[in-house]
Amino acid sequence: MNLFIKNLIKYYGEKKALNKVTFDLKKSQIIGLLGPNGAGKTTLMRILSGSIIDWEGTINYNEFSLPQDINHFKQKIGYLPENNPLYKEMYVKEYLWFCKQFYKGKGLAIEDLINRTGLEKCKKQKIKELSKGYRQRVGIAASIFHNPEILLLDEPTTGLDPNQTLEIRNLIKSLSKDKIVLISSHILQEIEAMCNRVIILNNGEVILDDSLSNIQKKKIKLEKLFSTLTK
Repeated sequence: MNLFIKNLIKYYGEKKALNKVTFDLKKSQIIGLLGPNGAGKTTLMRILSGSIIDWEGTINYNEFSLPQDINHFKQKIGYLPENNPLYKEMYVKEYLWFCKQFYKGKGLAIEDLINRTGLEKCKKQKIKELSKGYRQRVGIAASIFHNPEILLLDEPTTGLDPNQTLEIRNLIKSLSKDKIVLISSHILQEIEAMCNRVIILNNGEVILDDSLSNIQKKKIKLEKLFSTLTK
């Protein structure tokens, strides 16, 4: 159950946002997609989620290919975008029931989903009344309703306080046991805390792809490397 990405190219007008991006993602890995703003992280996440379909290259997962099998592929994907769009006037349980209708009632039971994502105490509250950390939990819950095999999380801990950040980290780790999890972030500390593999993008190109343990063995200083990219 590997996701293969080969020679992915994406243009916005004359600007090349992704340039021959190639790597593969494996089950039970938490992969950190790291890079400065404008590196191409969000573009890559949107392509993998099926939100962007005009690109060059190949993406294969099991018997599916993008963009040919996009509808089948989307059934395997759970996606939490950076801005985490929610209907804030809805109650938590009401919103999750609403989301379930998109899957024609299939997928995880609402109570099981609430328990799995730690939303028991606030399931009868309106989303607008929740802290940002709990809103992120609601967004993650909505993204895993159909028990996807691939989970894409774009900046899942941005703006959270330390306690909320720790809770979201633990939630993501618990979800990774039977999934491919790709986390996009520009925060190095978050990637080091959650991930066992790191991919660094800069100017739309992969400049590093290795396990965190190998990076540590090679004594590569990610903080020093990353600081040179942001200048």
